[in-house]
Amino acid sequence: MDVKTGLFYLFSAILLVSSFRVITARNPVHAVLFLVLSFFQASMIWMLLKAEFLSITLVLVYVGAVMVLFLFVVMMLDVKIEGMREGFWKHFPLAAVVGVLIVLEMSAVLMGGFHVVDDPKLTASVGHVGVPVSNTRELGLLLYTHYIYPLEVAAALLLVAMIAAIALTLRHRKDVKTIDPSQQVHVKSIDRLTVIKMAATQPALPQPPIEAPTLEQKA
Repeated sequence: MDVKTGLFYLFSAILLVSSFRVITARNPVHAVLFLVLSFFQASMIWMLLKAEFLSITLVLVYVGAVMVLFLFVVMMLDVKIEGMREGFWKHFPLAAVVGVLIVLEMSAVLMGGFHVVDDPKLTASVGHVGVPVSNTRELGLLLYTHYIYPLEVAAALLLVAMIAAIALTLRHRKDVKTIDPSQQVHVKSIDRLTVIKMAATQPALPQPPIEAPTLEQKA
């Protein structure tokens, strides 16, 4: 077994473990962090497959932007873990059926086997012999010509998801005290502290006069 095969098995094992922890972690923040680890391992596997552009894009877009947004949303929503566990067994049959279908589909794909092809030496778009293939250029030509409409639909869905996440974090809560920054800026120094002179609530009681001690008291 060469180094490339060993790295593939290492990244795949970490990917499977972290993906399993995404759905079994009780804390939503821990689940998001395990999902970030899964994306990193998938990026490394794409790097081994010589898909450098997809590997870097996965790290920059999903880990650097999408997952950071998810992490902030999960932390700001203040999710009650106890309430999420109440309907577990109620939805378990439907979840089990969906899980079995996914396993069957993945088994059908894996049983078909993988066909290893040699690295292409020519590009259909360039058409010159000896010109190396640029997967970034070929992916861009394919993405923005044949799949332009699915790309626009995906962009619209991501925009709606981003707006929904912002709307969820900006909900008004009665148990949180907030201060308007515009009011803080326009506050003057005279409005911050006001000295009020108040009368005493009770009058002072008269004190009895102090008598000087007599000679008998001194003796």
